[in-house]
Amino acid sequence: MPRVISANVGRPKDAAWAGLGATSMDKSSVERARVTTLGLAGDQVTDTKHHGGVDQAVYVFAREDLDLWGERLGKPIRDGGFAENLTTEGIDVNEAEIGEQWRIGTALFEVAHVRTPCNDFKGWMGVGGYDNSHWVKRFSVEARPGPYLRVLEEGEVAAGDEIEVVHRPGHGLTVSTLFKALNTEHGLRRLFLDDDGEPLAALGAEAKERFREWAAQRVPAPREPLDPMAEPAE
Repeated sequence: MPRVISANVGRPKDAAWAGLGATSMDKSSVERARVTTLGLAGDQVTDTKHHGGVDQAVYVFAREDLDLWGERLGKPIRDGGFAENLTTEGIDVNEAEIGEQWRIGTALFEVAHVRTPCNDFKGWMGVGGYDNSHWVKRFSVEARPGPYLRVLEEGEVAAGDEIEVVHRPGHGLTVSTLFKALNTEHGLRRLFLDDDGEPLAALGAEAKERFREWAAQRVPAPREPLDPMAEPAE
């Protein structure tokens, strides 16, 4: 049965290696957490320019993927070790479709965005004593970033809560595919655009803007129609 095995929250703590001199990546598990449209109560985003907001309210990572990375890095990774708010088991969160909806506890979530690794993530891994050489590249090549969820209905979540998939759009555009489209395989971006060049509705605002910019760069500007009465150019 897919379920949450840990709910994790953190507040800004001083860190010389962090871009802002502080980070919220050091998260601790809580028995139960209130869910709002901006995330779990007790969790505070430090870098609000690049993180947080309604499209990145709750970050999810699978226990199975933590174990895989632990094997590769030669050291176990605890629940919450990748700064995820919800640690899951029994569900491949990277094969979830964008717009897929999950009922967890009394809250309703929707898969909206993906994590892109940054230097702060690399620094955090180094503090934990892991081999973080080329970490951003290694994490990116794997293309299993874990999803960000938006909150459709506020409520509460707790460790042990079942993850019920209540809606799957069926378009096949997964978390992993979105990560590749945004970061490593830009040709996949066309999959997220309709015939009019509009991005998939369930995407977060940041991804939509990036896809629109990409599409605009690839489509030549329309030419002015020729005027048959105009004098020929010299």
